[in-house]
Amino acid sequence: MKVLFAASEAYPFAMSGGLADVAGALPKALRKRFVGCRVVLPLYETVSEELRQNMKFITSITVPVAWRRQYCGIFEAHVDGVIYYLLDNQYYFKRKELYGHYDDAERYAFFSRAVLEIIPYIDFIPDVIHCNDWQTAMIPVYKTLFYGDNIYKDIKTVFTIHNIQYQGKYGKELMGDVLGVPEDKASLVEYSGCVNLMKGAIECADKVTTVSQTYAKEILDPWFSHGLDSILRERQSKLCGIVNGIDIEVYNPETDPLIDAHFSADEPDGKKEAKRLLQQRAGLPVKEDVPVIGIVSRLVGHKGLDLVKCVFEDIIAEDVQFVILGSGEWEFETFFHEMAGKYPEKVSLRLGFIPELAHKIYAGADIFLMPSKSEPCGLAQMVALRYGTLPIVRETGGLKDTITDSGDGEGNGFTFATYNAHDMKDAVNRALNAFSDKEGFKQLVLRAMKCDNSWKRSAGEYLKIYKEITAN
Repeated sequence: MKVLFAASEAYPFAMSGGLADVAGALPKALRKRFVGCRVVLPLYETVSEELRQNMKFITSITVPVAWRRQYCGIFEAHVDGVIYYLLDNQYYFKRKELYGHYDDAERYAFFSRAVLEIIPYIDFIPDVIHCNDWQTAMIPVYKTLFYGDNIYKDIKTVFTIHNIQYQGKYGKELMGDVLGVPEDKASLVEYSGCVNLMKGAIECADKVTTVSQTYAKEILDPWFSHGLDSILRERQSKLCGIVNGIDIEVYNPETDPLIDAHFSADEPDGKKEAKRLLQQRAGLPVKEDVPVIGIVSRLVGHKGLDLVKCVFEDIIAEDVQFVILGSGEWEFETFFHEMAGKYPEKVSLRLGFIPELAHKIYAGADIFLMPSKSEPCGLAQMVALRYGTLPIVRETGGLKDTITDSGDGEGNGFTFATYNAHDMKDAVNRALNAFSDKEGFKQLVLRAMKCDNSWKRSAGEYLKIYKEITAN
C-alpha cells in the first residue's frame, strides 16, 4: 500500500494548527503498519534554515495553472523515517503567513495541480492520495478532470474534512482563469451561487472522512455544516468519521524537552514540580493546594469563550488560578487582558502561541478548560490527558468521543452537554470539588494518563479505508 499524504502544513516544517500535528504524526503511524506513506506540502518561506539544509533537490517542472504554466521545484526531506516532498514556488509561497492572502485560491490550485504533476518525477506512484481540507480539495477534482489515464488511472483519493467552517469559497469568476475548470464541468465546484472547493472534493473523492465519529454525524445538520449539509447527505454513503490521535513521542511527560519537570503514570510526583514551575513562570503565587485551570486556545467565539466570559468572575471568586495562552478576536483578548489586570494573583495571560509555554501549561495545570461550541476533533484535550491534566469539555465532536464524565466512576474528565454558561460553570464546580479530594483526584490523574490516544488505532481505521477503495 502506497499513500501520498497531501497537506498545506505539516510538523515540523510549517504549523498553524491541528492539521500540522496530524500530517506529522499519522504518516509515521501508517508506516508502522507497513504502509508506504509519504507527505507533500508547500515549501514556505517560514521553513527553518536547519530543515532546509537537510533537503535534497530532485528536479524542477512546470505546472499548469488554468491557461498558464508555473515553475515548481521539488525538494525531498527525511524526518523520523518519513519522506517529505516540499514544492517550491516563491511567487506563491514566499510569504510570512501561511494563509489569508488575496490569491489563496490560486496558490492552492497551483499546489493541488502540482501534487498530481510531480508523481512521474518522484519514483512513487501512490495507490491513494489522501487530501486534507480545502487547500487540497482540488486534487480529487483535477484527478477526475485531467488525470484518468496512464499511471494515474488506478490512483484513488480520500478527502478529510478537518474543519467544515473553512471551505474555500470564492466568486465564480475564478472558475476558468484561476482554477482552470472547463465550463461544461463547472457544476463540480459550483455550490450555492459560488465556487466551493470543498464541495468539489466531496463530489469527486472516492471517500470522505472527518476527524471524529460524532462530527461526521453533526455535519449532516445545518447547525454544524456551514451550508454543506445537503451535499453531504447526498454523498453520505462515502462519509465516515475517524477520531484523530496525538503523537505520543512529541507529547510525552517523561521525555518532553519543553518542560522542566518530568513524570509519568508510574512516577507521577514530578507533576507537582511542573505545577510549581508553571505558577512561577506565569507570575502567580506558588500554592500547591490551589487548582490551576489552563486554557490553550485560539481566542475565538466557536471555542466557547463567550461562555467563559459570562461566568468568569463567578469562577474566579473561588480559590482558583487561571493560566491562559492564545490569540484571536479582539473581544476575548481584551476581556482576558482586563481580568489579568484586575486579578493579577489569580489570572495570567500570554497572547500569541508559544509552544514551550503550551507544553508547560499541559504539564503543570490541574484542570484544562475547553468548552467549544463546535470541535471537529480537538487535540488539546488528548494532550491534557497525556499530562494528567483533567479536561472540562462540552459534549461535541471529538470532545464527546474522547472525554467521558468522571461522575460515573470511570470517566477521564468533566463534561456538559448544552451550550450554556451555567452548565459549564457546574462542570467547573464539579472539577474543583474533585480537586479538593486529594486521593480521589490523584486517581483521576492516573486514569487520565493511562488513556491511549495514540495514532495506532486511528491508523488502523485509515488503513481499512485505503483497502476498501483500492480493493479492485
